[in-house]
Amino acid sequence: MKKLLSLFLAVVMIFALAACGAEKAPQPGEAPEVSDEAAPAEAPAETQEETPAEAPADTEKAEVKVAVLKGPTALGALHMMDQAEKGELSENYQFTLAGAPDEILGSIIKGEFDIAAVPTNVASVLYNKTEGAVQLLALNTLGVLYCVENGDTVNSVADLKGKTVYCVGQGATPEYALKYLLTKNGLDPEKDVTIEFKAEAAEAAALLAEGEGIAVLPQPFVTAAMAKNENLRIAFDFNEEWAKLGENSAITMGCVVVQKKFAEENPAVVENFLKAYEESVNFTKSEETLPQAAELAVNYGIIPAAPIAQKAIPQCSIVFIAGDEMKSIAGEFLSILFDANPASVGGKLPEADFYYNAK
Repeated sequence: MKKLLSLFLAVVMIFALAACGAEKAPQPGEAPEVSDEAAPAEAPAETQEETPAEAPADTEKAEVKVAVLKGPTALGALHMMDQAEKGELSENYQFTLAGAPDEILGSIIKGEFDIAAVPTNVASVLYNKTEGAVQLLALNTLGVLYCVENGDTVNSVADLKGKTVYCVGQGATPEYALKYLLTKNGLDPEKDVTIEFKAEAAEAAALLAEGEGIAVLPQPFVTAAMAKNENLRIAFDFNEEWAKLGENSAITMGCVVVQKKFAEENPAVVENFLKAYEESVNFTKSEETLPQAAELAVNYGIIPAAPIAQKAIPQCSIVFIAGDEMKSIAGEFLSILFDANPASVGGKLPEADFYYNAK
């Protein structure tokens, strides 16, 4: 009996051990429990989600060096300069403000500025001096020149005979536009009129406001000078005198140029610039944002006071003209200057590749 009981207990023990072993053994559908810990299928998904945010190409901003002149050619860039300082633009723009074209021409020729605002005829000169390394991006200012007098002796271009005239922009549009009008009105610019060139419009405006005299000034310096001296008056508007000659082109004062190599290597950056610049021009021109633009003009030292800026900016012929329209307007104006004096455009008219993104 004892032997049978022992045998029975032994059999029970064997079945109990077998049952325990069966609970610990992996079953045919339980393999995924091991893969859950390693999560090999999810790791690649996590890596793919993080890659775009970590890629430098998606986060880095291009460094763009831009030069503008303290005058009408800079007014269209006011909002853009402000945005750049606040880091609100798609690229990192480093703006340099210069008082006169000759302060930045050497740097443009050397390629030290990627983009620059210059007089339109100077853009052609740069193109010829660099053998096509500089292109015209957009026009930003049309005619803003006036003959201003402290007195009442000049009412036409012909009345300048025997007079001394202060003029800004030697080697730029103001000089050549003045000489062209003098010639067309029967005067010899070298003999009949004494032209004294001043480096900056502010200097000529100050001399005019202090005593009797005559000056060729662009806006906004005309408005600023007249605000300081009630005896100043506009003798004549260059646009009106130009129109009397029956020319097909308007006076094209200012433009924006780009290094051709920079444009070829960074087409997206250039397009971003053009978009931001056009928005900035619209900001300056809009009646709604004019008060803000006026404050910026004062902050950047372009116009001395906000009330003057609000009055002057609408008279500055600020525009944004690109592409084929730019080519047509600038081409006609440069042709007129070339016929009058080839040196005014650098000795020869620029080729078709001078005009960025134009057919």
